[in-house]
Amino acid sequence: MKIIIHPTYFPNIAHFVAMAKAKEVILEFDDNFLKQTYRNRTYIYGANGKLALNIPVIHSQKNRQKYRDVKIFKEEKWQSQHWKSLLSAYRTSPFFEYYEDELQPLFELKADYIFDFNLKCFEVICDCLQLELNTSKTKIYQNTIDGLSDFRYLVNAKKEQPYAFDTYTQVFNEKHNFIPNLSILDLLFNEGPNALNYLESQTIIVQ
Repeated sequence: MKIIIHPTYFPNIAHFVAMAKAKEVILEFDDNFLKQTYRNRTYIYGANGKLALNIPVIHSQKNRQKYRDVKIFKEEKWQSQHWKSLLSAYRTSPFFEYYEDELQPLFELKADYIFDFNLKCFEVICDCLQLELNTSKTKIYQNTIDGLSDFRYLVNAKKEQPYAFDTYTQVFNEKHNFIPNLSILDLLFNEGPNALNYLESQTIIVQ
């Protein structure tokens, strides 16, 4: 299966379920940036439940701005805040220390563009998962593409569908029960080397 999908900030589990089953992954490189999507947002499981981590960006005064041209707003210390949130949420998880050294440098990385930063995070996560993907980027934007399974709809945080993914043990299960489809980080820290097996065993459909 060949798929097209958006590179997002530490993609959620649905994104990785789609990619883990794909023979070829085409990353959407030429679309417009839209607010309130997973392009600059991810959700983790904090002590009080579902917690959003947002990367601040500089919005252009133009009506349309390409995703790849959107710059990160560097005046906010968002990277240190996100890392502190991850420490608070997952330091007691079974596999946080296992991946900490690979992930922590991302929160010191000086990136200008959100797209480039998301790609770097994506590469590191694939290494952690030991997931080898055949990837390429789009050259022009197309609404419909023949011969590809289109998973670009997954980028829309406001229109997320309920997913019947299997449960796994999360740090704060006893407080708030199982929360599905969080950032891939949640699965990684809780399931460790079994995370890829989990992804490959789940099902997601093209809308």
